[in-house]
Amino acid sequence: MKIFGFQLPMMSSLLIWAVLWEIVGQLHLTMLLPPLSSILVRMTEIVPTASFLSALGETSRAFSIGTGIAIVIGVPMGILMGQSVLIDRLLLPWVNMFLSAPLTALVPVLMILFGIGEKTVIITTVLFAIWIIVLDARAGVKQISLSLVEMASCFGASPWQTFHKIYFWAALPEILAGIRIGFVRAIKGVIIGQLLVSIIGFGRLFELYSANFLMEPFWAILLVLFFFAFLISELLSMLERRFSYYAANR
Repeated sequence: MKIFGFQLPMMSSLLIWAVLWEIVGQLHLTMLLPPLSSILVRMTEIVPTASFLSALGETSRAFSIGTGIAIVIGVPMGILMGQSVLIDRLLLPWVNMFLSAPLTALVPVLMILFGIGEKTVIITTVLFAIWIIVLDARAGVKQISLSLVEMASCFGASPWQTFHKIYFWAALPEILAGIRIGFVRAIKGVIIGQLLVSIIGFGRLFELYSANFLMEPFWAILLVLFFFAFLISELLSMLERRFSYYAANR
């Protein structure tokens, strides 16, 4: 971003929005948007508390299990769809349908099937993350040069060796891109699941603060989640750039 010919760092846009937020908050135009400085002070008070650490532990556990399941199932499923026309035609309509569907509407159904608790939150997280991981892994395999596969076949590689030595590594940039987006969608899924279940993790705290119009702690927790989502996305972007040379060698 350039202002009056000066190149500004990318983070400067966040600083501009932070200043605007502080000004609007200090004007007390609405109780829904307190000053950013008050929220940051409240954040330092909330983070060390037992309720926050307990909610962080519950949310992190559901997020880790959900994203782990999404990756373990989604990556092989996407590679198989890229390899096999039959499997691709069987599964692609379902993958596209679930990717574009309003998954939040399924949470009440999941609550009936799996009960009100962590299991429902984990399944919601999986549903939010897995489809984009499948599609990106599939797209990566579709771009692999056939000469690589033919070379593996000529050297007598087994299907498993072709899978993990050719398809996986050659499609790695797209797989990492899908995992990065899947992680961001998983954060959304775990919070939506906890909000609708409302008895565990950050969902319980959001419900408590919003019901009592405690907007400073509400925004403080939301900013912590934004920070974690941004941090995870940036770390995976760095990993993605590190392996990007595989794309050039396909």
